[in-house]
Amino acid sequence: MSEKNVSHKKWMKRAIYLASLGRNTTSPNPRVGAVILDKSGNLISEGFHFKAGMPHAEAMAFSNLKKEAKGGSMYVNLEPCCHQGKTPPCVDKVISSGIRKVYISIQDPDKRVSGKGIKLLKEAGIEVHLGLCKKESLDLNKAFIHRNNTKRAFGVLKWAMSIDGRIGLKNGKSKWITNEESRSLVHSFRAEFDAIIIGGNTLRKDNPFLTTRGSKKPEPLRVVFTKSLDLPSKSNLWDCNEAKTIVIYDSSTANESFLTRIPKFVEVEKVSSDNPELISKLLAKRGCNKVLWECGPKLATAAIQSNCIQEIITFIAPKILGGENSMNPFGDFEFEEMHEIFNLSDSQVSLIGNDICVKSSLKN
Repeated sequence: MSEKNVSHKKWMKRAIYLASLGRNTTSPNPRVGAVILDKSGNLISEGFHFKAGMPHAEAMAFSNLKKEAKGGSMYVNLEPCCHQGKTPPCVDKVISSGIRKVYISIQDPDKRVSGKGIKLLKEAGIEVHLGLCKKESLDLNKAFIHRNNTKRAFGVLKWAMSIDGRIGLKNGKSKWITNEESRSLVHSFRAEFDAIIIGGNTLRKDNPFLTTRGSKKPEPLRVVFTKSLDLPSKSNLWDCNEAKTIVIYDSSTANESFLTRIPKFVEVEKVSSDNPELISKLLAKRGCNKVLWECGPKLATAAIQSNCIQEIITFIAPKILGGENSMNPFGDFEFEEMHEIFNLSDSQVSLIGNDICVKSSLKN
């Protein structure tokens, strides 16, 4: 690789790093970083998008300029926007700045932008280079890209189990399979998500809080999906001072008289069936890029079958629960041949004390 190419890669990686500073706060927007060099190749400004409604990365970089950008270059990990949203189009700022070259890692999947921003830059006589550090940029914004391409939220399924594959005893008791360190880690990584989903059965049995324990403000939206609406009148999730809660119910099976049990400040939405795809689409429409499924076996099985899960996180504790009737992570997928099974890839394994954490991609 030439010295020139190494330099280009260096600045794009800097833009990607800056973009990552908004990792848990940009939804429904993407994570974007921008670097500006003068015509001699010296760094004169940089910026990143922190939160929806706040300046985009390019706008922040221009506002931080130490000297004129005319004749210089910009590195940005996502195509600059060309539409009026909560903030002005970034393409206009780039063109008016006199910048001569723009290095863009990937196109924006948003149809309002995709390719149009690049076209406007080229029409203004700016030299555009596309594709630098593409893999890293795709990974950074995979949830945003997935939501735009599929109109569904990017789903991650998490569960904890014993080394013999059980998530609870046959009487339903499961506290605690994993160690305290693993449970604390779960609280912190919830901050990566826009919403956390459970089923009605998990609410009834565990009465969870589903919060990051203060590591993210605002907290992720807490979602309860129920087929019956037979939910307890008292629940930790009904306290919405720390985090908002929404109950989504299947209108084809639920007893709507139970709605009186749910406090008025808890939001309620109905869907036409028990297909998890409807939840994923509803949350995507609300601007949720990435959602965490912390549900029981029935909903987890249905979520995988309906392609709502893209990644899986499994905590494995060095414990044996035993028993044919002990709880499994999933119901019966009714596979008859090995080629029908779900395959995981890109697995990352780490030790959390004596527990094992495995993160994998799911190929549907």
